[in-house]
Parts: sequence; structure tokens; C-alpha cells
Amino acid sequence: MFPTALWPWIGFNAFVLALLALDLGVFHRTSRAVSLKEAAFWSVVWVALAMLFNVGIYIFKGFDVAIQFFTGYLIEKSLSVDNIFIFVLLFSAFHVSAAYQHRVLFWGILGALVMRGILIATGTFLLEQVHWIIYLFGAFLIFTGIRMFLRREEVVHPEKNVLLKLARLWLPITQTYVEDRFLVRRSGKQAKYVEGNRRWMVTPLLLVLLVVESTDLLFAVDSIPAVFAVTNDPFIVYTSNVFAILGLRSLYFLFAGVINKFYYLKVALAIILVYVGVKMVLADVYHIPTLLSLAVIACVLSIAILASVIRSRRMVMRRGAEHSRVL
Repeated sequence: MFPTALWPWIGFNAFVLALLALDLGVFHRTSRAVSLKEAAFWSVVWVALAMLFNVGIYIFKGFDVAIQFFTGYLIEKSLSVDNIFIFVLLFSAFHVSAAYQHRVLFWGILGALVMRGILIATGTFLLEQVHWIIYLFGAFLIFTGIRMFLRREEVVHPEKNVLLKLARLWLPITQTYVEDRFLVRRSGKQAKYVEGNRRWMVTPLLLVLLVVESTDLLFAVDSIPAVFAVTNDPFIVYTSNVFAILGLRSLYFLFAGVINKFYYLKVALAIILVYVGVKMVLADVYHIPTLLSLAVIACVLSIAILASVIRSRRMVMRRGAEHSRVL
């Protein structure tokens, strides 16, 4: 299921853990709001690292594998933008301070990397042992794309989240946030939580983290099969996923305030999901070249972004004209 050489897996994961340790231990030791300038800088850094890694793949594995990585990265990156819509709504629903959002996203993404690694290993095993499941993956992506196209408005109901319900049922929870902490010790009477005369309690920030983790798991179920439409190499699927997810935090802080202006992004993501679903269904009948898939995905995203910018400018001009008439 995995390459015979373990050093690429060990080296890559050690590199990722080092970056995460540097991020939390040096650059974000204290909780604070992330500025647009900082978010833009880190977005460029994460993309640059992904492209350098892609160059390394080209050198050691060749052009075809490099194109597979880049296409998988672009698919995962575009689909991860959909997470930003949800994060904005979740942080608003839970009234999470801007200073604490980075901490939630950091640990949420760390958990997401573990979950996606498990899902990728499972998907690779299933594709090798039960080949016909590729049709099931493709049909699922087509269904998901159509559903996304028909239901473009994002609505979150965190109170319906199963993990949130279980946490509120079984765990002692503080009434308010306690700075950026997930756990605190408070005076209490429940013996199973007592340490001396105090007990451990979870804060609402941990509940937000649970909802973020479960939400990402749902998105991973959509996005990982989409990358399998490009390549069956688990290392390429995994690394493209990881690089896309690592850049999600900075992307969130960069676009959180304007994400609703990308009016046609949902349409583009729906088209991409349907396209890669069809690619998987037709895999044994006609192989669509990866380079063609890359061109289609890039064109769809470019058209959606351009159309969104044009619509946004027209709406601003229309509001300005209406304001002038009122005056």
C-alpha cells in the first residue's frame, strides 16, 4: 500500500512537525489577532514551500508525478476554501475572539492531518483490494457536486453536532471562555474530576475545536476521493493534502472578511467535484490526462474568481449610484 522506502514519509512528517512547532512555539507563542499583512506573508510562505516540494518531486520522480501533485494540491486547496465559509460562521456563532481563532485553527488542523492520513490509508487500501469502489467514489463526488450547486447558501447548526451534544452531556464546562485555554481547574464537587479540592473543566473553546474537527472530517470525505481521481500514489495524495491544509489558517485570516464576495466560488467547486467524479467513473473506459484535468480546474477557478470580482465591483458601483441619488 505504501512505497518500500520509508524515508520520504519519515522525512516529510518530521519536516511538517518542525514547521508546526516553529509556528506555535516561536511565531504564535501568545494568542493575538492575526493581521492581514501577516496572513498574506504566511500564505505566500506555505504556497512557496508547496511549490519547492513540487520541484523536488519533478527532480526525483519526473514531470508526470509532479503534475499529479500540483493538480491534487490545486484541487485540495480550492476545496479547502469552502472550509473558510464554515469557519467564519462557526466563530461568529460561538463568539470566538479574533485573538483565539489561530489557536483553535492550529490544533484543528493538527487533528485534521491525522484524520486525513487515516482516511488516505483507508482509501488506498480499498482501491487496491476492491477496485470497483472507484465507481462508488466517483458517484459520491458527482452527487456531492450537484448537492453543492443546488445548496449554495452555507448554514451551520452547531447545536446539532453530535460531538458537541456528547461533550455538553458528559463533560463539566465553564460558563465563559478562559483566555485561550481548552482546559482549566476549578473548584467542584464531582469526585471523578477532583484533584485535591479542584477539578478539571473544559472551556467553550474546546467545544469550538471539536466542532471544527468534525466539520473538517466531513470536508475530507469529499476532498480526498477527489485527489484519488488524479493519482493512486498515497504519498502524492497525502503530501498534496498536507500542504493545502497547512496553508488553510493563513488563508482564513486573509479571506475571512471578503470570502462572501466570491459569489461564484461554490459553483466552481461544484463543477470541479462533478468533473473529477466523472473522471473516476470513466477511469477504466477512458483515461483523462492529468494535464487536461489541471487545465480544466484552473480555468473553472479563474472564471469563477474573475466573475466574482466583476459582480462585486458592479454592486459597489450600484450602491454608490443609489447613494448619490439619495443625496
